[in-house]
Amino acid sequence: MDIAGLSMAMSTAKTNDAYSVAMLSKTLDQAETTGSQVVSMMDAAAMELSVNPHIGANFDMSV
Repeated sequence: MDIAGLSMAMSTAKTNDAYSVAMLSKTLDQAETTGSQVVSMMDAAAMELSVNPHIGANFDMSV
């Protein structure tokens, strides 16, 4: 058995796992930020409807 080779392989695997976990964490943080921005945009749209409920609800179109 090659102890040095096994040690390097295990170290590389550990590094790759740590990198994968860090990237997943970063992706989850970004998804959470995007989700909160979408919710705030929806709240802003709901606020506009509560202030002016008759604007933008209907439109007339003739061809």
